[in-house]
Amino acid sequence: MNMGLFLALTGAALAVGMAGIGSAKGVGTASEAAAGVITDDPGKFGKLLVLQLLPGTQGLYGLIIGVMVLLNTGVLGGTAPEGAAAGLAYLAACLPIALGGLFSGIAQGRVCAAGVNIIAKKPEENSKAIVSASLVELYALLAFIFSFLIIINI
Repeated sequence: MNMGLFLALTGAALAVGMAGIGSAKGVGTASEAAAGVITDDPGKFGKLLVLQLLPGTQGLYGLIIGVMVLLNTGVLGGTAPEGAAAGLAYLAACLPIALGGLFSGIAQGRVCAAGVNIIAKKPEENSKAIVSASLVELYALLAFIFSFLIIINI
């Protein structure tokens, strides 16, 4: 395996792994909060499900970037990067979603847990909880778009 391919695959692994960790922690945090509410009022499950799922998007963004790298580097198609510089370019392209996905997934989980508390007390205010969680999602989406744009231009 050449150094360029190794660096590109390291970037893909970071994008998938770190964004996945952020999503897992975020979904876990929101789900723990929701579990307490659902035990008292199972009818709120549908409203809480959206808040439990939202932090999972970061992992999906990381997976998409990881697959794009695999497609572009000869692992799933395309040609392997020539030299370390090309591999470093892929590694650098993966860092925004790796770091953005990690930190925004965790932060979004906390915001979703707070939203669960809103729905527990005032179920009619669920849209405010979702909007608050969506504000954090914006930064994960920006990191994804930035990684995506870099990869399609390598």
